[in-house]
Amino acid sequence: MTVTRSGVQEEPGPGLPDGGPQAPDGTDGPPEGRRGPSAGRGRRALRWSATTLAVLILGTAGAGYLYYEHLNGNIEKGERSSGDSKAHRTGPNAAGQTPLNILLIGSDSRASAKNVALGGGRDTRGNPPLGDVQMLIHLSADRESAAVVSIPRDTRVDIPACTDPKTGDRYPATNDIINTSLARGGPGCTLATWENLTGVYIDHWMTIDFAGVVSMADAIGGVEVCVNQNVWDRPLPGVPGGSGLKMKAGSEKVEGERALQWLRTRHAWGSDLLRARAQHMYMNSMIRTLRDQNVFTDTGRLMDLAEAATSSLTVSEEIGTVKKLYDLGMQLKTVPPDRITMTTLPTVEDPQNGNHLLAAGDEAERVWTMLRDDVSFDDKGGKGGKDTASGRDEKDEDKASADPAAPDAEIGVLVQNATRSATLGPVGGRAKEIAQSLVTRGFTRAAPDTSRALAEERTAVRYPAADSRGDARRVAESLGIPASSVRQSADVSGVTVVIGADWREGTDYPEQAPPAAGDLPDDADALNGAETGTCMDVYKPYRW
Repeated sequence: MTVTRSGVQEEPGPGLPDGGPQAPDGTDGPPEGRRGPSAGRGRRALRWSATTLAVLILGTAGAGYLYYEHLNGNIEKGERSSGDSKAHRTGPNAAGQTPLNILLIGSDSRASAKNVALGGGRDTRGNPPLGDVQMLIHLSADRESAAVVSIPRDTRVDIPACTDPKTGDRYPATNDIINTSLARGGPGCTLATWENLTGVYIDHWMTIDFAGVVSMADAIGGVEVCVNQNVWDRPLPGVPGGSGLKMKAGSEKVEGERALQWLRTRHAWGSDLLRARAQHMYMNSMIRTLRDQNVFTDTGRLMDLAEAATSSLTVSEEIGTVKKLYDLGMQLKTVPPDRITMTTLPTVEDPQNGNHLLAAGDEAERVWTMLRDDVSFDDKGGKGGKDTASGRDEKDEDKASADPAAPDAEIGVLVQNATRSATLGPVGGRAKEIAQSLVTRGFTRAAPDTSRALAEERTAVRYPAADSRGDARRVAESLGIPASSVRQSADVSGVTVVIGADWREGTDYPEQAPPAAGDLPDDADALNGAETGTCMDVYKPYRW
């Protein structure tokens, strides 16, 4: 339960959650066929240990059960998705394994006196919280590698229409910086924003605020960080704010408020992008620290971690029990530090506002493709999940083969122009151009749909019900669109081709070269989890 967070993946960032959720299908990891007969016994032992962990903590079944229920009562829960999202879960690979994606959100909430004291901003107390730290953890289908991607808080993105599950307030779709999504329907809106941006189905979210970060940092017992020069992140003439972090050059173990200061520091590093790097260093150091500690032999520490973790987190409702969080943490713990890769989304300056950023086109898309296709961010594991999963559900393929397509001339097709993106304007006439191309290919009932303006990063073919799946796949095949981009959707009434920002010219979908393992863009700022001795450079005005 606490080991979830302490075992791995538990880092608080300027509000980072810890731990991680269990796969929605209930699997604990690779199937027995993957590792031999012992794997089944291992999973049974894991389930047993999860359900009896409280008993191990207190040594008596009765007290253990009461404490277990107390910890369950600590956990706050919320709706997984509260926004319009078109992402679909990746199907299992040939071994029956599926990847797991967890969104970690650090909230700047000033809803309590303690948060105000830790984060300042008394004049903003009661304002909707912003998601100033957002990281996606991707656990590979084979549970042998993990990737973390941060998006800087000032990155401008399309935020979908969302409904706040607590108040019922409805927020229309907008284009704004990503940290505002948390205030437009809660964590479920931030999750939907990420899904639409990346095309990656996100299984769970976790949030933590300032006070939660301090509580978790204290329970962990300190994490070592390092700077190359003396640092003091303080207000300067014309530059208000600052985290208050002050430390001498070299390594230091930080905990409590000092850990929060490290994670919130921005000015002293020079940018939000470098703040993400400092957070990644902290996370990697924390993971190594927790792996080196055998908390099961220290009952007091285990109880402290359990109490802190369950009191600090708000999680999506499907993982809202100690057992589910524990099971998730044990999955994350299987990944060795040298197979964990921390990255930041490649970005460019926003031409509309020099203080904002935009996802960097092809480089950003390469990162998202690697996540969707379960390709490892490092080059130590071969092709990752791409060679077996290919982003497709094999069961869906079987169903498709059982649903033959109608003759081309009988298939009704609507074509929508969604070529606008956060960085590029729409390409005029694309829906008409592709519809005419389909007519020449024999789909004589194809027509453009210009009823509304759309913006999608990736081209897709959607269909409303199973009986039109074969028709949709036939249309996709004729245009060269991969089968993994054909999905059922309640948003369409017939087979619909949605031309995304990735297909701005030509009448044949451009062939996409799949990225290889480790083929990250240079400006993703990759940091390996096993790296030690890395230190942050301090921006000169903040040295002392």
